[in-house]
Amino acid sequence: MDDTRTLLDVKEYPDTEVQKDRVLTLEEWQEKWVSRKIGFHQEQGHQFADLGHSVVGVEISELGIREFFTEQTLSYSEEPVVEIPGAKVFKSSKGNISLYCCNLFDLPRANIGKFDRIWDRGALVAINPGDRERYADIMLSLTRKGFQYLLAVLSYDPTKHAGPPFYIPDAEIKKLFGSICNIHCLEKVDVFEERHKNWGIDYIVEKLYLCTEK
Repeated sequence: MDDTRTLLDVKEYPDTEVQKDRVLTLEEWQEKWVSRKIGFHQEQGHQFADLGHSVVGVEISELGIREFFTEQTLSYSEEPVVEIPGAKVFKSSKGNISLYCCNLFDLPRANIGKFDRIWDRGALVAINPGDRERYADIMLSLTRKGFQYLLAVLSYDPTKHAGPPFYIPDAEIKKLFGSICNIHCLEKVDVFEERHKNWGIDYIVEKLYLCTEK
């Protein structure tokens, strides 16, 4: 991996297996939206659709999806996803944003096509550690030739916070994406806030990687 811009030096925690057996259910994720335990949620969205792109997202919480459209003052429609029982897709009236409400691991059955760009923020760090390889395989299967995959992960002391978000070291990213991708670390940024003290940690660094086709 090649650091093109490093803001701070982050020491990798030596025990990368400490969180390996941690599991959250889909119901627990849905409950986070109900109880407003959504520290991962950002007030301002990323302006991909505003730049002319067609955007597809996946979220297990129907409440979270509906709130997105309300916050962005976008009208939308909803319809069932016939290939996935119980799943729905919410589409903006302009047709440039489609948000699937389903288990991400069921998504390939919906035949949503392939993508030039993937923005992975709050996704890999939320996947149960035991499901990471399956997740990475699915995400890479959805890419077109010449893709660019932006990946944001977090570094902290995993013995002090069980996750999520989960700690993901460089070696794990190489393991998951290195056989298919060139991986470049674009930046490392201190994102520690007062609320992180409640996790029992005293530092947290966000690393941004760009994965491209070998």
